[in-house]
Amino acid sequence: MTVERIFDELGHFNRFQACLYFAAVFQATACGIHYLASVFLVETPNFVCSGPSNITDVLYGNLSGSSLEDFLPDFKSRTGVMVVRTAEGEQWELSRCHSAQRIDPIGFTYDFDGIKTVTACDGNFVYDHTEVEQSVVTEWDLVCDKEWLPKLCQPTFMMGVLIGALVFGDLADRVGRVKILMCTSICQFGFGVAVAFSGNYYFFMAVRFLLAMVSSGYLVVVFVYVTEFTGIKIILSTCTSPFLLFCWKFPETPFYLMAKGRYRDAQTLLDKMARFNGLECNLKAEELLEPEERENGTALLEQEEGKQPAKKLSILDLFRNWRMAGRTCTVWAIWFIGSLGYYVFSLGSVNLGGNQYMNLFLAGAVELPSYLVGCFAMDRIGRKKTCAPSLLLAGVACMLIIVVPPDIKWLAIVLSMTGKFAIAIAFGLIYLYTCELYPTIIRSLAVGSGSMMCRVGSVVAPFCVYLADVWVYLPQLIVGILAFIIGVLTLLLPETLGKPLTTTLEEAEALGSKKKDGMEMNQFEAKA
Repeated sequence: MTVERIFDELGHFNRFQACLYFAAVFQATACGIHYLASVFLVETPNFVCSGPSNITDVLYGNLSGSSLEDFLPDFKSRTGVMVVRTAEGEQWELSRCHSAQRIDPIGFTYDFDGIKTVTACDGNFVYDHTEVEQSVVTEWDLVCDKEWLPKLCQPTFMMGVLIGALVFGDLADRVGRVKILMCTSICQFGFGVAVAFSGNYYFFMAVRFLLAMVSSGYLVVVFVYVTEFTGIKIILSTCTSPFLLFCWKFPETPFYLMAKGRYRDAQTLLDKMARFNGLECNLKAEELLEPEERENGTALLEQEEGKQPAKKLSILDLFRNWRMAGRTCTVWAIWFIGSLGYYVFSLGSVNLGGNQYMNLFLAGAVELPSYLVGCFAMDRIGRKKTCAPSLLLAGVACMLIIVVPPDIKWLAIVLSMTGKFAIAIAFGLIYLYTCELYPTIIRSLAVGSGSMMCRVGSVVAPFCVYLADVWVYLPQLIVGILAFIIGVLTLLLPETLGKPLTTTLEEAEALGSKKKDGMEMNQFEAKA
């Protein structure tokens, strides 16, 4: 099919496409907020066992005061305990998870060599609210023997993202893009509100898991949706508008309608787009088919919809031949390292020291120039020649961290941000690159399965971040090695022509064969 002719006739990014684009991308902003919200939702601030009531004096090292809160911002359990005295004269040593009462102390000093009675905290803790006012940790006291529970929040959320990408990507190819967009958008609003009213940790986890599924499903499908409504001349912008008020008015994409044989609906959509854009539509749906398909003389617009049974598709269609299988594996690897690197740098930003909100802001701010550079480069030198060097640069930058002297922390931070800059280019590009590498009928499945691998990376990312306890730069080193290897593999992918494939699976398989009529033939690669 030559569905791309629609944009030559009706405009690549005219009023009709602009309205759909700006309305659809609004919800993606909310998805991004949910993805990184756990950085603060599960943040564990400094804390100490609350100890007895009626505390009058506090000692911490060579410092003294009258309140535990005075010392919490600087309290480190590895460097000592807090010594308190009550109005009744009792003395206690308080750590994060234990309290010890001194027996018959002489004087009120920090050091004590006498007898103590040590007990575990009974669930009462005092938290530092300097930076974190409230989180699930402070809400339900998820510390000490429960400290593993908040660490499961981000991996569980990303597991939901993984499942959602696979499920909704497949459903979008089966039932259509618009129905999935409506369903996931409404569910995202409902689950997002439900999270705020979570009464306990387990309900919070369950709702966040469902929220992750629908958010991922929306992102996967909306990217395919706007791609199939936009021609080669793309406008990259952001805008906000109340999507839920008119998502039910969204039409299916012409690519999807033609691929499913719904020619009457396709013709109606073409006429509507032309009227909205102030143009006269002289394009007929049957003209979008290949010449050999039109020669059979069948009156396509007179056919009843659904007359031809739709072929059932599965993830195995991404591995129809060796060439397609190799392409799919490489694309999946790019999705994986893009997500792993993105979330390792984002989630690990709070470990850089200083204000954690500023750190996360800086980690996000570096993405802006990366996307601008990526958009400029992919149109000038191509998708592959942008993606591969960015992965190689990320790998080199991250691996150089290992040779940085410990006293030059600023250089390590610069290299870390360079890695984030480079990995963000590849991560932002792979969505569009995947759409252009696969034919219409399995495009959502390709993006969905790629996003599934992306979520495998995001599930692994929190555990990778925890390796910073072993060595602060170990997560970046792991990302760097993988990014370099996958960058080399990316060089084996074909370049695209800057537009989605409009071939069917059968055409793709036939055009991808090595010989046709005794001649070397690789038209599929040329179209890619």
